[in-house]
Amino acid sequence: MDLLNYAFMQRALLAAVLVGITAPAVGIFLVQRRQAIMGDGIGHVALTGVALGFLLQVSPVWTAVGVSVAGAIGMELIRSYGKARGDIALAMLFYGGISGGVMIIYLAPNGSNANLTTYLFGSISTVSPQDIPPMIALAAFVLLVVLGLRRQLFAICQDEEFAHVGGLPVRALNLLLAVTAAVTVTVAMRAVGLLLVSALMVIPVAAAQQVTRGFAWTLAVAVAVGVTVSLSGTVFSYYVDVPPGSSIVLASMAVFLLFTAAAGRLRAAGWHNGGVRARRP
Repeated sequence: MDLLNYAFMQRALLAAVLVGITAPAVGIFLVQRRQAIMGDGIGHVALTGVALGFLLQVSPVWTAVGVSVAGAIGMELIRSYGKARGDIALAMLFYGGISGGVMIIYLAPNGSNANLTTYLFGSISTVSPQDIPPMIALAAFVLLVVLGLRRQLFAICQDEEFAHVGGLPVRALNLLLAVTAAVTVTVAMRAVGLLLVSALMVIPVAAAQQVTRGFAWTLAVAVAVGVTVSLSGTVFSYYVDVPPGSSIVLASMAVFLLFTAAAGRLRAAGWHNGGVRARRP
């Protein structure tokens, strides 16, 4: 493949793999606790972090990590203390995040909304050599949390009260999951964009749920789907010259429709899908 001869495409494909693994790995827990839209909220608040990076003239990746982690923790604390409903907290992240980003970018030297475009919609082909080390480090953190604490995270997503009675540090685990989701958003923002990152956290999981039983299999298939659509969307965008973020998301939707059709045929043949809730990890 001629695209492998170009350094920028090698970086793009590596970034696609990292995103394809981390987004569904965290998304499965958000889907379990019916917070599938949380990635969108974090993505909007991360926009403020990106704009802050331009204002301070530092790497937008690290400022986006800091701001999105703070926003995710704030939302989780609001939810856990019951001072506002979860949907209100999400709305605050949506509107406050995007408004703060637009405001700050105009205060930055030579700032304009054009500076935010690649982060809003993704531009995986512009991933620089300096972007790769932080992406690898952040992805490693996500996988360490997801794989090392998958049983505990599964428990709190299923039933927080039961997990608390069982002696698990529910509040700490909830905060850790929020932080991990925020980190995942910043890993994925250069590939699919902040406006589409939630789709890659949710759709591969939803597709996997159509054809799998048990948490472990759902996670494995979701990650496989995530990597496949990320790579195929990136390659497609290179040859057709279209935005990679939209290509990746549309590819994941196509897989979802394919799996749904396959599951329908299997159910018609007498096969029953117990879903992700059927078995613990």
